[in-house]
Amino acid sequence: MTLKRIAGIAALALTLAGCSTVDTVSRNAPLNAPGLETAIPEVAIERSYDVRDIRVAFPSNLTVSESNGYYPIADIVWRGDPLGDRRQQIGEIFTASFRDGTSDLHGDIPVVATIRVLRFHSLTERTRYTVGGVHSIKFELAVHHAQTGAVVESPRIIIADLPALGGQAAVMAETRGEGQKVRIMTHLAQVALQELGPQNPPILASAPAR
Repeated sequence: MTLKRIAGIAALALTLAGCSTVDTVSRNAPLNAPGLETAIPEVAIERSYDVRDIRVAFPSNLTVSESNGYYPIADIVWRGDPLGDRRQQIGEIFTASFRDGTSDLHGDIPVVATIRVLRFHSLTERTRYTVGGVHSIKFELAVHHAQTGAVVESPRIIIADLPALGGQAAVMAETRGEGQKVRIMTHLAQVALQELGPQNPPILASAPAR
């Protein structure tokens, strides 16, 4: 047998051995190996809520400013109520707004809406009566079953910014009874209905095992 033919037979043997090795690894791989996972399908669940309670909380590290500058560097800036506990005032705003926004929801699932305020930066007096700006509102919303406490919707971040009137427009709105507190509460009521009402996109949840 010639040397060239012997080399050819050896190469063919190595090739077949390599194919056999790959096949063996694939067949013996665990089910959770990368590339072999089976995706769990998701199903759409329509919201059908009866909001029994609204709970509002604040992270302890949020900063509050009473400065009358154009843009104080703080998480909480609020002038729509007399000087006082700003967290309490904002908590009452969220509670009243969400109750109003969800008052017509009479669905099948009794739930508690939990709000964690992350930012509530409204306008100072100086900004409001000159250039105006934005009521910057950011919070985390979670939904739990009112009876079992089970998580219905995991926490998600909501950005609920609202354009803020300034100058003469702010003064005119105040005379009509549409001050910044009224405008913000009306806006948050709409946000509550949008985020908890049936018209919102359905929840995506893992399909039950069969």
